[in-house]
Amino acid sequence: MAITLVNPEGLPEIDVYRQVSIATGSRLVFIAGQVSWDADGVTVGAGDLAAQVERAYLNVGTALAEVGGSFDDVAKLTLYVVDWTPDKMPALLEGIARAAAKLGITPMAPGTLIGVAALDVPDHLVEVEATAVLD
Repeated sequence: MAITLVNPEGLPEIDVYRQVSIATGSRLVFIAGQVSWDADGVTVGAGDLAAQVERAYLNVGTALAEVGGSFDDVAKLTLYVVDWTPDKMPALLEGIARAAAKLGITPMAPGTLIGVAALDVPDHLVEVEATAVLD
């Protein structure tokens, strides 16, 4: 495995992700931001942040599988959430937890959450992009 996830002493330990990833592979994989579309381009979970987060993570997993990888190879995630406010955190974490259970992963790679005004389609509430490293 090319990725080792750690929580350095002196930084808070977060339940759903680790603060640092160490990558030792030889192939970088950049996954475009994934939204909650199904294979036909239909939005899954309109108006439901948790459902959209789950689907976006599963779509990242699908993209990784296509190149011979998995979430175990993810070095960094970036989440873009429309109109972010802290009260949305429970729904965000629920969606991540549901995706993690389906993908069989815990914990997640380090991530950055960025609040945005809008995404490409008005129904989209979240977009998830990933950088992975494969051996």
